[in-house]
Amino acid sequence: MSTECLKPQTGGPQSQSLSQGGQYGALASGTCLPPSTSVSWSLPRWRAYLAAAVLCYINLLNYMNWFIIPGVLLDVQKYFHISDSHAGLLQTVFISCLLVSAPVFGYLGDRYNRKAILSFGILLWSGAGLSSSFISYQYSWLFFLSRGFVGTGAASYSTIAPTVLGDLFVKDQRTCALAVFYIFIPVGSGLGYMLGSTVAELTGNWRWALRLMPCLDAVALALLILLVPDVPRGAAEKQGEVAVRAPRSSWCEDVRYLGRNWSFVFSTLGVTAIAFVTGALGFWAPKFLFEARVVHGLQLPCFQEQCHSQDSLIFGALTVATGIIGVMLGAEASRRYKKVNPRAEPLICASSLFATAPCLYLALILASRTLLASYVFLALGELLLSCNWAVVADILLSVVVPRCRGTAEALQITVAHVLGDAGSPYLTGLISSVLQAERPDSYLQHFLSLQHSFLCCAFAIVLGGGFFLLTALHLEKDQAWARQPGKGTLDSKVIASRNTESQGLLSGTSTPTE
Repeated sequence: MSTECLKPQTGGPQSQSLSQGGQYGALASGTCLPPSTSVSWSLPRWRAYLAAAVLCYINLLNYMNWFIIPGVLLDVQKYFHISDSHAGLLQTVFISCLLVSAPVFGYLGDRYNRKAILSFGILLWSGAGLSSSFISYQYSWLFFLSRGFVGTGAASYSTIAPTVLGDLFVKDQRTCALAVFYIFIPVGSGLGYMLGSTVAELTGNWRWALRLMPCLDAVALALLILLVPDVPRGAAEKQGEVAVRAPRSSWCEDVRYLGRNWSFVFSTLGVTAIAFVTGALGFWAPKFLFEARVVHGLQLPCFQEQCHSQDSLIFGALTVATGIIGVMLGAEASRRYKKVNPRAEPLICASSLFATAPCLYLALILASRTLLASYVFLALGELLLSCNWAVVADILLSVVVPRCRGTAEALQITVAHVLGDAGSPYLTGLISSVLQAERPDSYLQHFLSLQHSFLCCAFAIVLGGGFFLLTALHLEKDQAWARQPGKGTLDSKVIASRNTESQGLLSGTSTPTE
């Protein structure tokens, strides 16, 4: 074993930039450094804000791609001749590919150039989305496969982008940055519904929505390459000092560390409950509202491919408005309440979920009696759900050490999707189809079947609130551990022995290489 010495880089500014060997600062001058040495790294504040703005824009497009298909679901069902259960499988394929890919991207994001991985994800989801718009109705399986590739591309961004933000900001600035970033989950979701339904209405063809998105994705890719730096991991916490050549734990060691981090475990289960509800609601709500309008005599049933439904547009606008307000309320409540209660974040999540359950239940039950009340309670439920997005991300970043946040994000995404929105759209559609088969063949019974299949969401959200209460019990201990200097995913004895070995080699038997 020998100590690696890099040749000096030419030019002053390069002493602070990333060299070809992946090292920073002093390493560019050719100095031999022990494995745990820290070197200075800094980024002008305006560059950090600009990078955050680009990441937010791409997050907007990411979630628009998620929800374009639900926005034109009736048209897709008519075109490919698929039932409710098979339509729900569309989102299940999307989410399944996302969750299978997330651990891979998390592993890569903790070890390799995150900017390159993000660029690959954008190219993959935009290419798959564009190609899916040219698939003939005889090849519905190919359309399902293309949605899987879109999910794989989305996994790279959902896993890695929050960790980049976490390395740009700390404390209240991080909370605010995450709030703005996660505003674009409901905003992007709502705009996805609106774009899909509006473009289908204007062009008479739902496929043009899928052909428009790659143009926006191309702009996003250019902005990412030009304006977002490859930030060193943990740069913000170390206040300008970043660890160089620190001992790198294996993926299994990272997972064992996260499995013992109870705040991470319970908050992940809470996020899973949220994902279960938002997955089912996001996919089926436009159709549910459309059928409610038919039951009330406000809309004719759809028996043709182009259904001309305004419900996707209405639901999208509700999602955008409640998402913006909810994320801001949640982030601001967290920022203020943390000053008087260090366990504020999980308590805010728990209380918002407990309040969401009755709102969602009433929105479903009242839909057959009064549409206005159903819309009001649906909006309140979405508002309360949106309060959690920035807060749960802040919890993860505060209780997990910087060196394995990508893995933590990936595991949280994987668990949330496996047990949450990967199956909830399909489960909801399957229950609806089973209930329809046992009832008279009428539009009212179709509506009631979908309504009753939704009720499991109200119970799932209560479980999520309980998991966040458990998170509050462990939060302070896990945050204190993550803040300790030099803490990683390896046991401290292992780190100490590796550093002692390295120092011994430096002072004794090793021969520097050129």
